[in-house]
Amino acid sequence: MNQTIEKDLYAVLGANPSDSVQQLRHRYQQLALQYHPDRLGGDCSSEAESGVKKFLEVDAAWRVLSDQTTRTQYDLQRRAWTLKQDWPIDSTVYVDDMTWDDDQGLYTHSCRCGGVFSVTEEELEEEPQRKQQDEGEKETKEGRHKGAIVCCDTCSLSVYVTWSTNEKAQKCQ
Repeated sequence: MNQTIEKDLYAVLGANPSDSVQQLRHRYQQLALQYHPDRLGGDCSSEAESGVKKFLEVDAAWRVLSDQTTRTQYDLQRRAWTLKQDWPIDSTVYVDDMTWDDDQGLYTHSCRCGGVFSVTEEELEEEPQRKQQDEGEKETKEGRHKGAIVCCDTCSLSVYVTWSTNEKAQKCQ
């Protein structure tokens, strides 16, 4: 399954990613009955054509989501695609508010969901992918503060991790 995420297959079925296979099957059966070409008759109207299109979308979504292997692959693709989107930053976290993990070589910070934000020092030194929306660009002697946008390992929250003003000022001197 090497497709680009064009449509949310869960939305096509009117379902949620947390739904069980039985719940997905129920949604699929309802929609398949509603849009099946035999139910629409032999009409060549635009309504019948759109019904057939909808039926094919529903059927394709069901084929992917009904099989555990392809569903897992789709969920991973969907998660990767979601992380690449230009989502708003939920908050800013300063490195001095994070915990250094010597074993893994990264800074960690607990998320409110119980998950973890983690970032390496190298990632923090790279140019940020986007400006902080609330505070705009912060200027230092070197130019823009460096940091990274980091997503929680269990939920969809993202934070902008940057050096604190005091720590960055010490690094610049």
